[in-house]
Amino acid sequence: MAIILLGLLFHFIGSFSSASFYLPYRSVRLWSWENFWLLGGLFSWLIAPWLAIALTIPAFASILEAADSGTLGWTYFFGVLWGIGGLTFGLAMRYIGLSLGMSIIMGLTSALGALMPPLFNDLFGREDGLRLSQMLLSSGGQMVLLGVLGSLIGIVLCGVAGMRKEREVDLATKQSAVQEFNMKKGIAVALVSGCLSACFSYGINAGKPLALAAVAHGANSLFMNNLTFAVIMLGGLTTNALWCLHLSLRRRSLGEFVNRNTPLLRNYLLCALGGLLWYLQFFFYGMGESRLHNPTSSWVLHMSFIILISNLWGVCLGEWRGTAPQTRRILLLGIVVIIAAIGMVGFGSAVH
Repeated sequence: MAIILLGLLFHFIGSFSSASFYLPYRSVRLWSWENFWLLGGLFSWLIAPWLAIALTIPAFASILEAADSGTLGWTYFFGVLWGIGGLTFGLAMRYIGLSLGMSIIMGLTSALGALMPPLFNDLFGREDGLRLSQMLLSSGGQMVLLGVLGSLIGIVLCGVAGMRKEREVDLATKQSAVQEFNMKKGIAVALVSGCLSACFSYGINAGKPLALAAVAHGANSLFMNNLTFAVIMLGGLTTNALWCLHLSLRRRSLGEFVNRNTPLLRNYLLCALGGLLWYLQFFFYGMGESRLHNPTSSWVLHMSFIILISNLWGVCLGEWRGTAPQTRRILLLGIVVIIAAIGMVGFGSAVH
């Protein structure tokens, strides 16, 4: 049980980082979105992951050299798709804020990312990963799946509260919390982001041989996923860097990086902090998954904690100011359901 609690703690820390990463970006001044997103991405998708594997994975270069091209190719490919999800994630935060944006995106990501990999393993007979049939036949697996359902119900309730907020709050109040508020654009990009962000889970599943090879070469199992994450994030960096550079060139905004009329040092540090927080979610996610030994439960816990924390941030930032008491009660109910679901997933993992 102590190992399970440690896994839960790691997932909570990672989710707190994920739910908080955009806050430093909100304080960047006089820079275009594409520039601070690109700079933060260099820290989160390139600098931090490769520094992490250099510190935690012995002989990582040899592992990559010996890896099957299909493993590397699919892991990178899912990273590219996940990168599009991350790109639209940032846009969703701009248009509809933390609370509603996180609820929609994480709802889709949670369901697809948790259930598709074990279903894939069943359909294609993979023996090196968790299979859905195994979960259905064990009491612990059934509890985890019930927790998945509970989590989705809680996320839907948070989404319902967000929709009610849209009807109740005037535009001036919305824009005081989310300056570029645009409901139609926000919902559209959030749906795209939710579907494609789940590809990170598919990348972890595709890159499982890399994690096993890391352990075989002497890496601590606590950090076994770091090499897989680095390959996935190269895919994410490819997508985001190309798009952000395209926007910067089209808008002629690259000069902001050296414009002394902007708070350069402050902006660089804020972007570095935002990027580091974004990466730490996966660093601690990998540690949590290594202790729970159940990718489905780990994914759901991660997403549920993110929803929980991001909605609390939304309350602190005033995104729910001006809503009716009934709307806030629905939000609270959704948070309570998510907390209960987290407990079910944790218990199911312990007896799985």
